[in-house]
Amino acid sequence: MSPNKYKPHVLVLPEDDANSDIANGFLLHDALDQRVIRVLPCAGGWREVRDDFLSAHVSAMRKHEYRHMVILVDFDQSSSRLQEMTKDIPDDVAERVFVVGVWSEPEYLPREKLGSKEDVGKQLASECFDEKRNVWDHELLRHNAAELGRMTTHLRPILFP
Repeated sequence: MSPNKYKPHVLVLPEDDANSDIANGFLLHDALDQRVIRVLPCAGGWREVRDDFLSAHVSAMRKHEYRHMVILVDFDQSSSRLQEMTKDIPDDVAERVFVVGVWSEPEYLPREKLGSKEDVGKQLASECFDEKRNVWDHELLRHNAAELGRMTTHLRPILFP
């Protein structure tokens, strides 16, 4: 089911299947309003996510003022990844675009004993709902702190009414 584009909603654009697993785990939280969020097909790499967003989603975001976009990418231990992802996002939609992901790659999450990628997604949703920061503060995810702050302000009221 697609969200109503005339009401606040969130689209998630994952880089790959591993990121999609995290997003799908997030969707399993029982307090999440399933009608306002949709995980899009994988783009195939962080550059492809960026290019897909810029070519296909910017114009749609301009047309649909209630649309928010979460771009889910591997940071590949690159301190410049967030800047690389956001530098070309037009100012008129930038406030509604959020870039988050694992510092290295999602495949490392189970090795850190955080559970499966889907389990991590469920835990992240739970922490968003409860406004807690345990998994979000893990070394593989803590670099998302600034974006998480913005998401809490903008997306939490939409996702967990």
